[in-house]
Amino acid sequence: MNHIVDSTILITGGAGFIGSNLADVLIEDNEIVVVDDLSMGKIENLPQSNHLHFFKHSIVDKKFMDALLIDWKFDYIFLLAAVASVADTIERPLETHEINQNANVNILDAIRVNNLSIKKLLFASSAAVYGNDPELPKKESSHVDPLTPYAIDKFAMERFAIDYGILYNIPTVATRFFNVYGPKQNPKSPYSGVLSLVSESVKENKIFTIFGDGEQTRDFVYVKDVINALELLMINEDAMHDVYNVATQNAISLKTVIKEFENISGERVVLKYSDARVGDIRESFADISKLKELGFKPEYTINKGLASYWDSL
Repeated sequence: MNHIVDSTILITGGAGFIGSNLADVLIEDNEIVVVDDLSMGKIENLPQSNHLHFFKHSIVDKKFMDALLIDWKFDYIFLLAAVASVADTIERPLETHEINQNANVNILDAIRVNNLSIKKLLFASSAAVYGNDPELPKKESSHVDPLTPYAIDKFAMERFAIDYGILYNIPTVATRFFNVYGPKQNPKSPYSGVLSLVSESVKENKIFTIFGDGEQTRDFVYVKDVINALELLMINEDAMHDVYNVATQNAISLKTVIKEFENISGERVVLKYSDARVGDIRESFADISKLKELGFKPEYTINKGLASYWDSL
């Protein structure tokens, strides 16, 4: 696969889980600017390099973001910053809307108003946009049914990114991440990826709570596969003004994943069962034919991904 080289790249939310893994890969051949308010991310997630430029700042500050975009003249922009906690968006819908949607629209508009020339902008959306629609696997053309402020903002922002792109001739693309896991995922986040919570309960010998019966299925995708997909979507000229599922196309139950994790780690996960949570989705896995047509192939099975993740811990 071709790689992004000799470019100036903005990663919002770059000190977070996916953003920092992306920075690790891109830092060797590019200048990376990270904007992160560190509400979820950690500064120690970022690579140590003279090619990394970090701003502890909220993307909600329009004046700051406008000046940054004009000064740096980015080649590529990854919009990863978000309040990723669904529960948090239910409690604070208006505040989180400012971050998850309005701040990103401001970035698009700054590009439009200032006529900034970029090679591509990618907005990171989520499989949460599909809601509880029973159709499986989830295709990009499937019915969307966003059930929470988080999912509503993600879907609306996808449309902003794609339609701004078409209307104002800005090269844009959007992704719908399924259940991403891997190194640097923050188990302290109130709605963190389930596998970082499982790993933390193993390391700290804490009880892990399963909401529901544990038979709910997810499409778990290892973060290194996600980074490969992000780079591919940025450099492939056919990926334009469209949305792509990023996943593995495999449905795995939570119980199965926990068993697999126990086998790899040699540790036992102490389980407790609780009622299913409001808004939680029962079954989910992706159709990734569209991404595969561009040349994407997931390299990490759940076994290989969990083994690599456990090694990193």
